[in-house]
Amino acid sequence: APSKVEYNKNLKEDGKMDYPKKLIDEVKERSKGMQLEGINSGSGPQHPLLMIVGEAPGRNEIVNNIPFSGDAGKELDKSLKQIGLTRDQVYITSAVRSRPFAIKKVFSKRENKEVIKYPNRKPTKKEILAHAPFLDFEIDYAQPKLIVALGNTGLERLLGSGHKISAEHGQVIKNTPILRLNETKDGYIWSKERYTIFPEYHPAAVFYNRKLTDDIIKDWDKIKPYVEKEKSENE
Repeated sequence: APSKVEYNKNLKEDGKMDYPKKLIDEVKERSKGMQLEGINSGSGPQHPLLMIVGEAPGRNEIVNNIPFSGDAGKELDKSLKQIGLTRDQVYITSAVRSRPFAIKKVFSKRENKEVIKYPNRKPTKKEILAHAPFLDFEIDYAQPKLIVALGNTGLERLLGSGHKISAEHGQVIKNTPILRLNETKDGYIWSKERYTIFPEYHPAAVFYNRKLTDDIIKDWDKIKPYVEKEKSENE
């Protein structure tokens, strides 16, 4: 891994990750021909109390370059506050750092004609693999011990396909390796380092199913003792 000195050059004053040009060029090359827009930088300190891995930025994040902005961001802030954290104590990123968009023809009543829309969509496995160098770089930079996987995409990127938030939310997966790019960069291998992973519902899940609110509060409560332990060890 690059030295800490090199990494510190990569963090802007506002806490946003300033990816090395070589890394951006590599991911752009790997993403050629994919329906992806812009690059939204991850943000946060080195050795954060918690790292958060989401799915991909939406339109807001690409415009304002703030991970988890908008309504989902407000829900995430609530969960962080619940366990005694603020954003500047966590590193926030996602499996894909560009916005995956669909191309849809819809009839606009207002314009009385067919128009083309470009809504957000879930990233594909190929897109997640194309963006894998970003997440590996950020994990090497942040060196977190505790990682929250928000939603299935983040969870599968870390622990492999077949993992589901609906089945695993609120669990604590201790002392586990995570997936990293292999040497040929066309697939994954398990990391030597081990982490504690918390699978959690994506903050936006409550907008589709209000019944999840209580589950989300209970699940984040389980993270609290681990964060408290990290805090006391860092003091």
